[in-house]
Amino acid sequence: MEKVSYTSISKNEALSLRAEVEKKYADYVAQNLKLDMSRGKPAPNQLDMSEDLFTVISKNSDVSDVTPDVRNYGGLDGIPEMKAIFADMLGVKTSEVIIGGNASLTMMFDMVSRSVTHGVLGSTPWCKLPKVKFLCPSPGYDRHFTICECFGIEMITIPMKSDGPDMDKVKEYVENDPAVKGIWCVPKYQNPTGITFSDEVVKKFASLKPAAEDFRIFWDNAYCVHDLYEEEDQLLNILDECRKNGNEDMCYIFASTSKISFPGAGVAAMAMSEKNIAFTKKILAFQMIGPDKINQLRHVKYFKNLDGIRAHMKKHAQILAPKFEIVLDTLTRELEGLGVANWTAPRGGYFISLDVMPGTAKRVHKLMAEAGVVMTGCGATFPYGNDPDDTNLRIAPSYPSVAELKTASELLCVCVKLAALEKITG
Repeated sequence: MEKVSYTSISKNEALSLRAEVEKKYADYVAQNLKLDMSRGKPAPNQLDMSEDLFTVISKNSDVSDVTPDVRNYGGLDGIPEMKAIFADMLGVKTSEVIIGGNASLTMMFDMVSRSVTHGVLGSTPWCKLPKVKFLCPSPGYDRHFTICECFGIEMITIPMKSDGPDMDKVKEYVENDPAVKGIWCVPKYQNPTGITFSDEVVKKFASLKPAAEDFRIFWDNAYCVHDLYEEEDQLLNILDECRKNGNEDMCYIFASTSKISFPGAGVAAMAMSEKNIAFTKKILAFQMIGPDKINQLRHVKYFKNLDGIRAHMKKHAQILAPKFEIVLDTLTRELEGLGVANWTAPRGGYFISLDVMPGTAKRVHKLMAEAGVVMTGCGATFPYGNDPDDTNLRIAPSYPSVAELKTASELLCVCVKLAALEKITG
């Protein structure tokens, strides 16, 4: 039976539908569910796949062939073997890589912090400027935005298009306002839309002519190897493109093994021009003597190289792809044609972006919570937690079991319908 858009039916028809949907919702509430779809966490069976990391190093002889000695001080920018893996992963030279702790978020925070206190390649420290602004493609990653909030950096929302940020607006701000010092980007399988920036978008980024000499692109390539299918999205190399335009100092690239091995005990890295590397290492030398090199060696011994990581990621995909398909199939079956929602269908990453009828996202979120399902807070995907149209919800399919995900997806569709019908009927 062909579906009819809710926006084209009479008020009496909408009231009748609302009563039906309210009954379905009450049935879910009666189940006393306790489900969590709030963050993009790997499920326990994904974490189990990396358990050999616990034993891949067990004695001194396992570390004897590595220089510097991973048990001792030193190695500020990481062991060469780990740098080589990330260099291959990000398409850069080993001399353009610094290895950090377990989280790329920490490295991003620290990079902003260093810019605030020490400037960028000798520029005026941001703390001495009257105003610092960052561009924030939205919907985007909430933790990027909270870094800005922590340092009092003004955030400017940039709309996301189907192939990346609205580059006309990016260009306008970057090339005309010297207070604009940065932009946050998740270029492959973006959080939360799941889109990958097109070649054209990457080239436009690389050819920017910033009004501020210390403007930087924060290129958070968190999902660079997180493909769900054999036919993966292709992302143009930002550092190569910047180099072609004489802008090689303009970008910082970040990545980690957080959703490859263990989020709580992975390895993070950042890549940038050798000039940026030298400046960053000078300040790092005051902050630390060296990162956890034993953990780096664990990852080297376990994965060996980029091919080893790619093989491991195929195992992740075997778990994740069916979960994404459960959500997408349910959304299509229950909501397509009703005129109350649209959503992305990513080929990788950890999220699906759902746009519901404007003015109803908070209501959907509340209905889900009252039925026992925790989701990412409304507005989290926008600066200051303010979704101007109250429309976006981030779906994280990874953590729940298949059975839980089926229930949560069906309930979500009921909540989307109910919120829309409430709005229509008043």
